[in-house]
Amino acid sequence: MKNSLAKTPLYAWHIANKANMADFGGYLMPLWYTSAKNEHLSVISGAGIFDTSHMAVLLLAGPDSRDLLQLCFTQNLETCTGPKRGPLTAGRCVYGAYLNQNGEVIDDTIVSQTGPDTYLLVVNAGMGGPVAEHLSRNQGNLDITITDLTDKVGKMDIQGPAAAKIVKKVISDPESVLEQMPYFSFKGHFDPAAPGSGTVRLKDGTPILLSRTGYTGEFGFEIFLDPANIVSLWESVLAAGKEFGVTACGLAARDSLRAGAVLPLSHQDIGHWPFVNNPWSFALPYTADGKGFTKEFIGAKALLGLQHAAYTLSFAGFDLRKVSLPSQVTDLSGNEIGTVLTCVTDMAIGRSVGRIFSIASPDKPEGFNATGISCGFVKIKNALAPGARVLLVDPRRKIEVEIVRDIRPDRTARRPIRVMA
Repeated sequence: MKNSLAKTPLYAWHIANKANMADFGGYLMPLWYTSAKNEHLSVISGAGIFDTSHMAVLLLAGPDSRDLLQLCFTQNLETCTGPKRGPLTAGRCVYGAYLNQNGEVIDDTIVSQTGPDTYLLVVNAGMGGPVAEHLSRNQGNLDITITDLTDKVGKMDIQGPAAAKIVKKVISDPESVLEQMPYFSFKGHFDPAAPGSGTVRLKDGTPILLSRTGYTGEFGFEIFLDPANIVSLWESVLAAGKEFGVTACGLAARDSLRAGAVLPLSHQDIGHWPFVNNPWSFALPYTADGKGFTKEFIGAKALLGLQHAAYTLSFAGFDLRKVSLPSQVTDLSGNEIGTVLTCVTDMAIGRSVGRIFSIASPDKPEGFNATGISCGFVKIKNALAPGARVLLVDPRRKIEVEIVRDIRPDRTARRPIRVMA
Protein backbone atom coordinates (compact mmCIF):
# COMPACT_ATOMS: atom_id res chain seq x y z
CA MET A 1 0.00 0.00 0.00
CA LYS A 2 1.70 3.18 -1.18
CA ASN A 3 1.95 6.23 1.06
CA SER A 4 1.32 8.41 -2.00
CA LEU A 5 -2.31 7.33 -2.18
CA ALA A 6 -4.80 10.10 -1.50
CA LYS A 7 -7.01 10.10 1.58
CA THR A 8 -10.51 11.44 2.07
CA PRO A 9 -11.39 13.63 5.08
CA LEU A 10 -12.93 10.54 6.71
CA TYR A 11 -9.70 8.50 6.54
CA ALA A 12 -8.89 8.86 10.27
CA TRP A 13 -12.45 7.78 11.16
CA HIS A 14 -12.14 4.70 8.96
CA ILE A 15 -8.84 3.72 10.60
CA ALA A 16 -10.19 4.33 14.12
CA ASN A 17 -13.14 2.07 13.32
CA LYS A 18 -10.91 -0.74 12.00
CA ALA A 19 -11.90 -0.53 8.36
CA ASN A 20 -10.14 -2.83 5.92
CA MET A 21 -8.52 -0.32 3.57
CA ALA A 22 -7.43 -0.69 -0.05
CA ASP A 23 -6.42 1.36 -3.08
CA PHE A 24 -9.38 2.45 -5.18
CA GLY A 25 -8.89 5.03 -7.92
CA GLY A 26 -5.75 6.31 -6.22
CA TYR A 27 -7.42 6.73 -2.81
CA LEU A 28 -7.19 4.68 0.37
CA MET A 29 -10.78 3.60 0.82
CA PRO A 30 -12.63 1.22 3.20
CA LEU A 31 -13.56 -2.14 1.67
CA TRP A 32 -15.54 -3.16 4.74
CA TYR A 33 -15.55 -2.67 8.51
CA THR A 34 -16.66 -5.91 10.17
CA SER A 35 -18.84 -7.63 7.53
CA ALA A 36 -19.49 -6.76 3.90
CA LYS A 37 -22.56 -9.01 4.02
CA ASN A 38 -24.09 -7.14 6.97
CA GLU A 39 -23.29 -3.80 5.36
CA HIS A 40 -25.03 -4.90 2.15
CA LEU A 41 -28.09 -6.11 4.05
CA SER A 42 -28.30 -2.91 6.11
CA VAL A 43 -28.94 -0.90 2.94
CA ILE A 44 -31.81 -3.18 1.95
CA SER A 45 -33.44 -3.31 5.39
CA GLY A 46 -32.53 0.05 6.97
CA ALA A 47 -29.76 2.36 5.84
CA GLY A 48 -26.06 2.47 5.11
CA ILE A 49 -23.65 5.37 4.69
CA PHE A 50 -20.76 5.51 2.25
CA ASP A 51 -17.70 7.75 2.04
CA THR A 52 -17.69 8.95 -1.57
CA SER A 53 -15.38 11.94 -1.24
CA HIS A 54 -13.00 10.17 -3.62
CA MET A 55 -15.35 10.91 -6.52
CA ALA A 56 -14.17 13.67 -8.85
CA VAL A 57 -16.31 16.80 -9.23
CA LEU A 58 -16.20 19.33 -12.07
CA LEU A 59 -18.04 22.62 -12.38
CA LEU A 60 -19.02 23.81 -15.85
CA ALA A 61 -20.02 27.47 -15.99
CA GLY A 62 -20.71 29.96 -18.77
CA PRO A 63 -23.34 30.81 -21.38
CA ASP A 64 -22.22 28.00 -23.71
CA SER A 65 -22.01 25.24 -21.08
CA ARG A 66 -25.12 23.48 -22.31
CA ASP A 67 -23.83 23.49 -25.89
CA LEU A 68 -20.61 21.78 -24.80
CA LEU A 69 -22.52 19.14 -22.86
CA GLN A 70 -24.77 18.52 -25.85
CA LEU A 71 -21.64 17.83 -27.87
CA CYS A 72 -19.72 15.73 -25.33
CA PHE A 73 -22.43 14.06 -23.21
CA THR A 74 -24.55 11.16 -24.44
CA GLN A 75 -27.87 12.38 -23.06
CA ASN A 76 -29.94 14.95 -24.96
CA LEU A 77 -30.46 17.61 -22.30
CA GLU A 78 -33.68 18.72 -23.97
CA THR A 79 -35.37 15.33 -23.56
CA CYS A 80 -33.88 13.50 -20.59
CA THR A 81 -35.83 13.92 -17.33
CA GLY A 82 -38.82 12.13 -15.90
CA PRO A 83 -41.34 9.80 -17.52
CA LYS A 84 -42.29 12.47 -20.09
CA ARG A 85 -38.64 13.04 -21.07
CA GLY A 86 -38.56 16.76 -20.31
CA PRO A 87 -35.51 19.03 -20.50
CA LEU A 88 -32.82 19.20 -17.84
CA THR A 89 -33.53 22.25 -15.68
CA ALA A 90 -32.09 23.71 -12.48
CA GLY A 91 -32.60 21.21 -9.66
CA ARG A 92 -32.58 18.10 -11.85
CA CYS A 93 -29.88 15.51 -12.60
CA VAL A 94 -29.29 12.94 -15.34
CA TYR A 95 -27.00 9.94 -15.84
CA GLY A 96 -24.95 9.50 -19.00
CA ALA A 97 -21.45 9.12 -20.37
CA TYR A 98 -18.65 10.83 -22.27
CA LEU A 99 -17.48 8.91 -25.34
CA ASN A 100 -14.50 9.20 -27.63
CA GLN A 101 -14.77 9.33 -31.42
CA ASN A 102 -14.90 5.51 -31.54
CA GLY A 103 -17.98 5.42 -29.30
CA GLU A 104 -16.01 4.04 -26.36
CA VAL A 105 -16.58 5.24 -22.80
CA ILE A 106 -14.16 7.76 -21.31
CA ASP A 107 -16.22 7.78 -18.12
CA ASP A 108 -19.80 7.80 -16.94
CA THR A 109 -21.26 10.65 -14.93
CA ILE A 110 -24.20 12.31 -13.25
CA VAL A 111 -24.78 15.85 -14.51
CA SER A 112 -26.74 18.22 -12.24
CA GLN A 113 -27.91 21.61 -13.48
CA THR A 114 -27.26 24.05 -10.63
CA GLY A 115 -28.23 27.28 -12.40
CA PRO A 116 -29.15 28.76 -15.79
CA ASP A 117 -25.59 28.30 -17.10
CA THR A 118 -23.93 26.09 -14.48
CA TYR A 119 -23.62 22.32 -14.24
CA LEU A 120 -22.05 20.04 -11.64
CA LEU A 121 -20.43 16.92 -13.11
CA VAL A 122 -19.62 13.99 -10.83
CA VAL A 123 -17.26 11.45 -12.39
CA ASN A 124 -15.23 8.56 -11.04
CA ALA A 125 -12.17 8.75 -8.79
CA GLY A 126 -9.13 9.88 -10.71
CA MET A 127 -11.18 10.95 -13.74
CA GLY A 128 -11.58 14.66 -13.02
CA GLY A 129 -8.47 15.53 -15.02
CA PRO A 130 -9.15 13.28 -18.05
CA VAL A 131 -12.80 14.39 -18.33
CA ALA A 132 -11.90 18.07 -17.91
CA GLU A 133 -9.26 17.64 -20.63
CA HIS A 134 -11.80 15.98 -22.92
CA LEU A 135 -14.25 18.84 -22.42
CA SER A 136 -11.56 21.48 -22.87
CA ARG A 137 -10.26 19.82 -26.03
CA ASN A 138 -13.71 20.10 -27.58
CA GLN A 139 -14.56 23.55 -26.22
CA GLY A 140 -13.38 25.50 -29.24
CA ASN A 141 -14.60 29.10 -29.02
CA LEU A 142 -17.43 28.32 -26.61
CA ASP A 143 -17.63 30.66 -23.61
CA ILE A 144 -17.16 28.24 -20.70
CA THR A 145 -15.08 27.90 -17.56
CA ILE A 146 -14.22 24.36 -16.41
CA THR A 147 -13.23 24.11 -12.74
CA ASP A 148 -11.96 20.91 -11.15
CA LEU A 149 -13.36 20.78 -7.60
CA THR A 150 -11.89 17.36 -6.81
CA ASP A 151 -10.84 17.14 -3.13
CA LYS A 152 -12.48 20.54 -2.53
CA VAL A 153 -15.94 19.04 -1.96
CA GLY A 154 -16.82 16.48 0.69
CA LYS A 155 -19.34 13.83 -0.30
CA MET A 156 -21.16 11.06 1.54
CA ASP A 157 -24.14 8.93 0.56
CA ILE A 158 -26.95 7.60 2.71
CA GLN A 159 -28.84 4.76 1.05
CA GLY A 160 -31.72 2.55 2.15
CA PRO A 161 -35.43 2.74 2.99
CA ALA A 162 -34.78 4.66 6.22
CA ALA A 163 -32.61 7.31 4.52
CA ALA A 164 -35.23 10.07 4.48
CA LYS A 165 -36.20 9.45 8.10
CA ILE A 166 -32.56 9.87 9.11
CA VAL A 167 -31.93 12.92 6.92
CA LYS A 168 -34.96 14.61 8.51
CA LYS A 169 -33.17 14.43 11.86
CA VAL A 170 -29.98 16.22 10.71
CA ILE A 171 -31.25 19.01 8.43
CA SER A 172 -33.16 22.19 9.17
CA ASP A 173 -36.76 22.53 8.00
CA PRO A 174 -36.91 18.91 6.75
CA GLU A 175 -40.58 18.95 5.74
CA SER A 176 -40.03 21.80 3.32
CA VAL A 177 -36.77 20.39 1.97
CA LEU A 178 -38.11 16.91 1.27
CA GLU A 179 -41.38 18.09 -0.23
CA GLN A 180 -41.60 17.63 -4.01
CA MET A 181 -38.23 15.93 -4.44
CA PRO A 182 -38.49 13.34 -7.22
CA TYR A 183 -35.88 10.78 -8.14
CA PHE A 184 -32.83 12.42 -9.76
CA SER A 185 -33.48 15.86 -8.34
CA PHE A 186 -31.57 17.92 -5.79
CA LYS A 187 -31.88 20.97 -3.59
CA GLY A 188 -29.42 23.40 -2.03
CA HIS A 189 -25.74 23.98 -2.71
CA PHE A 190 -22.51 23.40 -0.79
CA ASP A 191 -21.01 26.73 -1.91
CA PRO A 192 -22.29 29.58 0.33
CA ALA A 193 -21.87 32.00 -2.60
CA ALA A 194 -23.94 29.94 -5.03
CA PRO A 195 -27.64 30.60 -5.70
CA GLY A 196 -29.80 28.31 -3.60
CA SER A 197 -27.08 27.62 -1.04
CA GLY A 198 -29.38 28.48 1.84
CA THR A 199 -32.15 26.15 0.68
CA VAL A 200 -30.78 23.13 2.54
CA ARG A 201 -28.74 23.40 5.73
CA LEU A 202 -27.66 21.05 8.44
CA LYS A 203 -28.92 21.86 11.91
CA ASP A 204 -25.63 23.65 12.63
CA GLY A 205 -26.18 25.94 9.63
CA THR A 206 -23.78 24.23 7.20
CA PRO A 207 -25.06 24.55 3.61
CA ILE A 208 -25.30 21.28 1.67
CA LEU A 209 -26.39 20.04 -1.71
CA LEU A 210 -28.84 17.18 -1.12
CA SER A 211 -29.31 14.98 -4.19
CA ARG A 212 -31.85 12.16 -4.51
CA THR A 213 -29.43 9.91 -6.33
CA GLY A 214 -27.05 7.08 -5.46
CA TYR A 215 -25.34 3.94 -6.61
CA THR A 216 -27.15 1.10 -4.85
CA GLY A 217 -30.57 0.85 -6.50
CA GLU A 218 -32.16 1.71 -3.17
CA PHE A 219 -33.84 4.90 -1.95
CA GLY A 220 -31.36 7.46 -0.71
CA PHE A 221 -29.35 10.62 -1.06
CA GLU A 222 -25.93 11.93 -1.98
CA ILE A 223 -24.77 14.82 0.20
CA PHE A 224 -22.17 17.41 -0.91
CA LEU A 225 -20.62 19.86 1.55
CA ASP A 226 -17.44 21.58 2.67
CA PRO A 227 -14.95 18.76 3.42
CA ALA A 228 -14.17 20.39 6.78
CA ASN A 229 -17.69 19.47 7.95
CA ILE A 230 -18.01 15.91 6.68
CA VAL A 231 -16.72 14.08 9.77
CA SER A 232 -19.25 15.91 11.93
CA LEU A 233 -22.06 15.09 9.49
CA TRP A 234 -20.97 11.42 9.25
CA GLU A 235 -21.08 11.04 13.03
CA SER A 236 -24.38 12.93 13.27
CA VAL A 237 -25.98 10.61 10.72
CA LEU A 238 -24.73 7.53 12.58
CA ALA A 239 -26.23 8.87 15.81
CA ALA A 240 -29.51 9.94 14.19
CA GLY A 241 -29.86 6.61 12.40
CA LYS A 242 -29.08 4.33 15.31
CA GLU A 243 -32.75 3.44 15.81
CA PHE A 244 -32.95 2.45 12.13
CA GLY A 245 -29.84 0.28 12.18
CA VAL A 246 -27.72 2.61 10.05
CA THR A 247 -24.31 1.11 9.23
CA ALA A 248 -21.06 2.50 7.86
CA CYS A 249 -20.43 0.65 4.59
CA GLY A 250 -17.35 0.06 2.47
CA LEU A 251 -16.74 -0.41 -1.22
CA ALA A 252 -17.42 -4.17 -1.12
CA ALA A 253 -21.06 -3.59 -0.19
CA ARG A 254 -21.33 -0.79 -2.73
CA ASP A 255 -20.07 -3.16 -5.42
CA SER A 256 -22.50 -5.96 -4.59
CA LEU A 257 -25.43 -3.56 -4.21
CA ARG A 258 -24.82 -1.81 -7.53
CA ALA A 259 -24.40 -5.09 -9.42
CA GLY A 260 -27.65 -6.44 -8.00
CA ALA A 261 -29.29 -3.22 -9.16
CA VAL A 262 -27.85 -3.65 -12.71
CA LEU A 263 -25.63 -0.57 -12.44
CA PRO A 264 -22.26 -0.53 -14.24
CA LEU A 265 -18.79 0.08 -12.87
CA SER A 266 -16.94 2.38 -15.25
CA HIS A 267 -13.69 0.95 -16.66
CA GLN A 268 -14.95 -2.54 -15.86
CA ASP A 269 -18.49 -3.01 -17.22
CA ILE A 270 -18.25 -0.08 -19.64
CA GLY A 271 -15.02 1.17 -21.14
CA HIS A 272 -12.79 0.66 -24.17
CA TRP A 273 -15.47 -0.87 -26.39
CA PRO A 274 -18.54 0.65 -28.09
CA PHE A 275 -21.27 1.81 -25.71
CA VAL A 276 -24.08 -0.24 -27.26
CA ASN A 277 -25.83 -3.61 -26.75
CA ASN A 278 -25.89 -3.20 -22.98
CA PRO A 279 -28.49 -2.65 -20.22
CA TRP A 280 -27.91 1.12 -20.22
CA SER A 281 -29.35 2.14 -23.59
CA PHE A 282 -31.42 4.79 -21.73
CA ALA A 283 -28.20 6.84 -21.53
CA LEU A 284 -28.22 7.27 -25.32
CA PRO A 285 -30.63 9.67 -27.11
CA TYR A 286 -32.28 7.16 -29.44
CA THR A 287 -35.05 8.24 -31.78
CA ALA A 288 -38.43 6.56 -31.34
CA ASP A 289 -37.61 3.92 -33.96
CA GLY A 290 -34.24 3.17 -32.35
CA LYS A 291 -32.39 3.69 -35.63
CA GLY A 292 -30.85 7.08 -34.95
CA PHE A 293 -30.16 9.72 -32.31
CA THR A 294 -32.03 12.92 -31.52
CA LYS A 295 -28.82 14.95 -31.50
CA GLU A 296 -25.24 14.79 -32.72
CA PHE A 297 -22.58 14.05 -30.13
CA ILE A 298 -19.02 12.75 -30.01
CA GLY A 299 -19.08 9.02 -30.70
CA ALA A 300 -22.55 8.98 -32.26
CA LYS A 301 -21.38 8.30 -35.82
CA ALA A 302 -19.22 5.41 -34.66
CA LEU A 303 -22.12 3.82 -32.77
CA LEU A 304 -24.55 4.16 -35.67
CA GLY A 305 -21.98 2.80 -38.13
CA LEU A 306 -21.21 -0.41 -36.25
CA GLN A 307 -21.59 -3.64 -38.21
CA HIS A 308 -21.13 -5.83 -35.16
CA ALA A 309 -20.44 -5.13 -31.48
CA ALA A 310 -20.18 -7.34 -28.42
CA TYR A 311 -23.12 -7.64 -26.03
CA THR A 312 -22.91 -6.76 -22.35
CA LEU A 313 -25.56 -8.76 -20.50
CA SER A 314 -26.56 -9.13 -16.86
CA PHE A 315 -26.69 -12.54 -15.23
CA ALA A 316 -27.88 -14.20 -12.03
CA GLY A 317 -26.60 -17.47 -10.63
CA PHE A 318 -28.41 -20.17 -8.69
CA ASP A 319 -26.45 -19.92 -5.43
CA LEU A 320 -23.90 -17.64 -3.82
CA ARG A 321 -20.83 -19.09 -5.58
CA LYS A 322 -18.90 -16.65 -7.74
CA VAL A 323 -15.81 -16.67 -9.95
CA SER A 324 -12.67 -14.58 -9.74
CA LEU A 325 -11.57 -12.19 -12.47
CA PRO A 326 -10.44 -12.63 -15.17
CA SER A 327 -12.82 -15.46 -16.10
CA GLN A 328 -14.22 -16.81 -19.32
CA VAL A 329 -17.81 -17.39 -20.40
CA THR A 330 -18.63 -20.59 -22.29
CA ASP A 331 -21.79 -22.15 -23.60
CA LEU A 332 -23.00 -25.33 -21.92
CA SER A 333 -20.87 -27.36 -24.34
CA GLY A 334 -17.71 -25.59 -23.23
CA ASN A 335 -17.19 -23.33 -26.25
CA GLU A 336 -15.74 -19.97 -25.23
CA ILE A 337 -18.12 -17.11 -26.06
CA GLY A 338 -16.94 -14.18 -23.95
CA THR A 339 -15.52 -12.83 -20.70
CA VAL A 340 -16.83 -12.03 -17.22
CA LEU A 341 -16.81 -8.32 -16.38
CA THR A 342 -18.28 -8.37 -12.87
CA CYS A 343 -19.14 -11.27 -10.55
CA VAL A 344 -20.27 -10.56 -6.99
CA THR A 345 -22.81 -12.00 -4.57
CA ASP A 346 -25.99 -10.13 -3.68
CA MET A 347 -26.72 -11.51 -0.21
CA ALA A 348 -30.21 -9.96 -0.05
CA ILE A 349 -31.71 -12.25 -2.69
CA GLY A 350 -32.49 -15.91 -3.22
CA ARG A 351 -34.47 -18.18 -5.51
CA SER A 352 -37.81 -19.77 -4.67
CA VAL A 353 -40.68 -21.18 -6.75
CA GLY A 354 -38.79 -20.48 -9.95
CA ARG A 355 -37.98 -16.81 -9.44
CA ILE A 356 -35.76 -14.41 -7.51
CA PHE A 357 -37.01 -12.70 -4.36
CA SER A 358 -35.39 -10.10 -2.13
CA ILE A 359 -35.65 -9.84 1.63
CA ALA A 360 -37.57 -6.64 0.80
CA SER A 361 -40.06 -8.36 -1.53
CA PRO A 362 -43.60 -7.93 -0.17
CA ASP A 363 -44.71 -11.15 -1.89
CA LYS A 364 -41.83 -13.37 -0.80
CA PRO A 365 -42.94 -16.90 0.17
CA GLU A 366 -43.50 -17.73 3.81
CA GLY A 367 -40.26 -18.89 5.36
CA PHE A 368 -38.17 -17.40 2.53
CA ASN A 369 -34.45 -17.37 3.30
CA ALA A 370 -32.13 -15.22 1.17
CA THR A 371 -29.09 -17.43 0.78
CA GLY A 372 -27.42 -15.09 -1.71
CA ILE A 373 -27.04 -15.26 -5.49
CA SER A 374 -24.02 -14.47 -7.64
CA CYS A 375 -24.66 -11.77 -10.22
CA GLY A 376 -22.97 -9.31 -12.50
CA PHE A 377 -22.18 -8.75 -16.16
CA VAL A 378 -20.66 -10.69 -19.02
CA LYS A 379 -19.43 -9.46 -22.40
CA ILE A 380 -20.13 -11.96 -25.15
CA LYS A 381 -19.86 -12.13 -28.94
CA ASN A 382 -23.53 -12.58 -29.81
CA ALA A 383 -26.89 -11.77 -28.27
CA LEU A 384 -28.52 -14.20 -25.85
CA ALA A 385 -32.15 -14.03 -24.78
CA PRO A 386 -33.14 -13.79 -21.10
CA GLY A 387 -33.31 -17.30 -19.67
CA ALA A 388 -30.31 -18.56 -21.63
CA ARG A 389 -27.77 -20.49 -19.57
CA VAL A 390 -24.00 -20.09 -19.75
CA LEU A 391 -20.99 -21.18 -17.71
CA LEU A 392 -18.59 -18.86 -15.90
CA VAL A 393 -15.18 -20.48 -15.72
CA ASP A 394 -12.13 -19.62 -13.62
CA PRO A 395 -9.18 -21.86 -12.61
CA ARG A 396 -11.08 -23.19 -9.58
CA ARG A 397 -14.65 -23.78 -10.72
CA LYS A 398 -17.40 -23.60 -13.29
CA ILE A 399 -20.75 -22.16 -12.31
CA GLU A 400 -23.92 -22.13 -14.36
CA VAL A 401 -25.78 -18.82 -14.52
CA GLU A 402 -28.81 -17.42 -16.29
CA ILE A 403 -28.96 -14.35 -18.53
CA VAL A 404 -31.54 -11.97 -17.04
CA ARG A 405 -32.93 -8.49 -17.68
CA ASP A 406 -33.07 -7.61 -13.98
CA ILE A 407 -31.56 -9.01 -10.81
CA ARG A 408 -32.63 -7.77 -7.34
CA PRO A 409 -36.39 -7.21 -7.34
CA ASP A 410 -38.41 -4.66 -5.37
CA ARG A 411 -35.71 -2.00 -5.25
CA THR A 412 -36.73 1.26 -3.59
CA ALA A 413 -34.79 4.01 -5.42
CA ARG A 414 -37.78 5.32 -7.39
CA ARG A 415 -40.38 5.20 -4.64
CA PRO A 416 -42.14 8.52 -3.92
CA ILE A 417 -40.46 10.46 -1.17
CA ARG A 418 -43.80 10.94 0.60
CA VAL A 419 -43.89 7.16 1.12
CA MET A 420 -40.30 6.89 2.36
CA ALA A 421 -40.18 9.93 4.65
